[in-house]
Amino acid sequence: MADDLTERVVTFVREVVDAMGLAIEVQPEEMEDGLRINLDGEQGEVLLRRKAEPLEALQQIVSTAFRPELAENERLVVDCLGYRRAKDQELRQMAQFLIDKVKSSGLPQEIGPLNSYSRRLVHLEVAAAGGVASESLGDGTMKRIVISVVKDPS
Repeated sequence: MADDLTERVVTFVREVVDAMGLAIEVQPEEMEDGLRINLDGEQGEVLLRRKAEPLEALQQIVSTAFRPELAENERLVVDCLGYRRAKDQELRQMAQFLIDKVKSSGLPQEIGPLNSYSRRLVHLEVAAAGGVASESLGDGTMKRIVISVVKDPS
């Protein structure tokens, strides 16, 4: 990701949290597929209230503001006090559990409803596992994923 874009995203997030009256440190972290903005500080708890709804709102604002400047495969993730990182790990573990269950039982397993970011994480776990496939089902932004055994084409 271009340094200029990283700098503009950091500045934007810093201005938003400052406007909220929160003393929060804003640090960028380059990821394989984009940029993670890490927010740290005691007042970060404010963004994690009510099941992290304020953090999700901030994520939506940042994504909407900068999506046109991102390549198709690039992501912008806003995290606070490691909340999203922990939730991502929890979701990956759940996906792995369901993958193992599909492989041992042969029966499809369902997870969701999930937003597009969470669905992407599950699809990536499934793709890395081999022998199983995943499919998003449903309408709207909150879809389910069905994980099933890959059928032998012969």
